Amino acid sequence: MPINIPNDLPAKEILEKENIFVMDNTRAYTQDIRPLNIVILNLMPEKEKTETQLLRLLGNSPLQVNITLIIPGTHQPKTTAKSHLDSFYTTFEEIKHRKFDGMIITGAPIEHLDFHDVIYWDELKEILDWTTTNVTSTLHICWGAQAGLYYHYGIEKHDLDIKLSGVFLHRLLQNNVKLLRGFDDLFYIPHSRNTTIHRQEIEQNERLTILSDSEGAGVALIANKSGSQIYLTGHPEYDVYTLGEEYVRDTNNGANVKIPVNYFPNDDPNKVPPHTWRSHANLLFSNWLNYYVYQETPYHWE
Repeated sequence: MPINIPNDLPAKEILEKENIFVMDNTRAYTQDIRPLNIVILNLMPEKEKTETQLLRLLGNSPLQVNITLIIPGTHQPKTTAKSHLDSFYTTFEEIKHRKFDGMIITGAPIEHLDFHDVIYWDELKEILDWTTTNVTSTLHICWGAQAGLYYHYGIEKHDLDIKLSGVFLHRLLQNNVKLLRGFDDLFYIPHSRNTTIHRQEIEQNERLTILSDSEGAGVALIANKSGSQIYLTGHPEYDVYTLGEEYVRDTNNGANVKIPVNYFPNDDPNKVPPHTWRSHANLLFSNWLNYYVYQETPYHWE
């Protein structure tokens, strides 16, 4: 899928080197097709890395995609250059009058906070409510999934005794779901979080279906009946080095963390980890874009 992004977005050069099909606005305007409009609410601290990771996966399907990047207007990020934010990001206030075919809400390193203590929680509630009328399908990732499940269904997040970090084996629980079409029975997804959701609370809600889980990481993939809300507790978008970088960061900060599970060969942080989740990450995003966004969204929103 050629993704239409600003010509000077830093991710563009990286993706082109990886042979990911990207195009600038000039070429996009010459194509007489209806592109998909995807908005990404980027709550991660290293926004440029997250942009690259998500765009890499969104660029692996045959349709044109227009990307809009937003951040909360009620919070000023401190870990990304203001020049980058000013050049490539807007706020929900600026786009809430529009309709979008798909939306991605990323994770955020604020799990220690109660939802109501998050600075931009009121704004996020408005965004989550807006997605039910202005977005065909929304993909929630990690903390974004926990926030969405709490807001829409009252499902709480629960603290873990020690951070869950590693690459975990998952299984399919539903064989006839389009989101998992082409998946192997067993596949890997990275996880990196300090909180979790309890399976029983999800199973008690008739509007939700658990699609995949893991013996080591718990419930991993959840969807509502219509597919307009997808919840993913892991991070399939992560680069091969992301978990290692987080482990070094947490260790240097004195956090009580263990070596990521099933990540470094022989649990040796000096060895290069294998990228064991790339193919299923691409398939998951491709299926979401095709079956839950492109096949479901109206050609003319009006």
